[in-house]
Amino acid sequence: MSKNFDVVVIGGGPGGYIAAIRAAQLGFNTACIDEWKNEKGGPAPGGTCTNVGCIPSKALLQSSEHYEHASHGFAEHGIEVKGLGLNLDKMLGRKNTVVKQNNDGILYLFKKNKVAFFHGRGSFVKGDANGYEIKVAGAAEETVTAKHVIVATGSNARALPGVPFDEQLILSNTGALAITEVPKKLGVIGAGVIGLEMGSVWRRLGAEVTVLEALPAFLGAVDEQIAKEAQKLLTKQGLNVSLGVKIGEIKAGKKGVTVEYTDSKGDAQKGEFDKLIVSIGRTPNTIGLNAEGVGLKLDERGFIAVDGDCKTNLPNVWAVGDVVRGPMLAHKAEEEGVAVAERIAGQHGHVNFNTIPWVIYTSPEIAWVGKTEQQLKAEGVQYKAGTFPFLANGRARALGDTSGMVKFLADAKTDEILGVHIVGPMASELIAEAVVAMEFRASSEDIARICHAHPSLSEATKEAALAVDKRALNF
Repeated sequence: MSKNFDVVVIGGGPGGYIAAIRAAQLGFNTACIDEWKNEKGGPAPGGTCTNVGCIPSKALLQSSEHYEHASHGFAEHGIEVKGLGLNLDKMLGRKNTVVKQNNDGILYLFKKNKVAFFHGRGSFVKGDANGYEIKVAGAAEETVTAKHVIVATGSNARALPGVPFDEQLILSNTGALAITEVPKKLGVIGAGVIGLEMGSVWRRLGAEVTVLEALPAFLGAVDEQIAKEAQKLLTKQGLNVSLGVKIGEIKAGKKGVTVEYTDSKGDAQKGEFDKLIVSIGRTPNTIGLNAEGVGLKLDERGFIAVDGDCKTNLPNVWAVGDVVRGPMLAHKAEEEGVAVAERIAGQHGHVNFNTIPWVIYTSPEIAWVGKTEQQLKAEGVQYKAGTFPFLANGRARALGDTSGMVKFLADAKTDEILGVHIVGPMASELIAEAVVAMEFRASSEDIARICHAHPSLSEATKEAALAVDKRALNF
């Protein structure tokens, strides 16, 4: 017998589970369907982010950074470490524990908010403006019906043509997080967020890492000045990055992977690696959704077609997160999930794409919000720029990490903040002030006039704002 709901969410990742919770808070009888399984076959909600993305990668980044500090950085603090060893099994075990804690936390939140959870793959059967029938293919097949459906099925790692992931030698983000022995030589195709983060993890643990990037510029979406500084710092650490390469034949053998490629000069090269991580982007996941069965429209790239409010072409069917247009970011998915739940309730849910922060959790971290300098130039916008190096920040000196800078971009006439870009310690936390400021359409003068705690890394934000008017006080 079919169970009836006001709202059914297909997908339990950041966009899906948050949408379900917000819908329940608004008084809707809500269900969430998610098929992700843990090692024992039980439910593991949280999607790619929790299971094989944001959360486990940050756990390994933190562990590997501790290891690097112990092996290289502690000495200058007067801390002598003898007999340092690496227990990779325990490190991976800690990562798995962190993931499970997040899985369990989401299940608890469903229970707390009275969201019905169905463990299995959800797919459309039939429906119209009066309601939709959705099949749940799990341990036992079930059917649910709903007035409103929110599709939040996420994305999958994109493989190179003819080179499928085996997660043993040729790895997606899933395999990159579960390597059981530190490879001597690790290849990474793609110098994006995942490539740089995973490359950093394994380099810190002892691998010789080579990153091959097709584009001629390092982190082309990042402000050029910040990207150049980040490239310099990561290269200094030992991350080998080759730009402008053209990937040729890839052969996986019994002992490793061979990658033939042409470098930026046009010369033929061959890389031999123990493991190869392929991180060339992600594709929307609509497999098994039966979109065609109910006439759910996809765009030319395979994303579910939606309008500015995340409405699809079908009445009362919505879609959020990685499966629709826009940046593939967990926090963007969450904001869309909340907004859609509120729109279903007749409220005015809001997502401002201009103030979505981006973060790359390398060391130093890279974070930004708003426009880059090259974007402003291309758009013909008159602007002023101000920068401040962490080298001149007292807290950064005390931490022993003075790499990088904060950069402000403000309108030349109104002084409104147009973009803030950071490479340096704790950039992921510092960027929040810039997001708040831009949401309130603050000027650089506003930040420059706000009292910041001393000593703190946030003072670099204040100083960069002062520098827009060429009056930094500590540099």
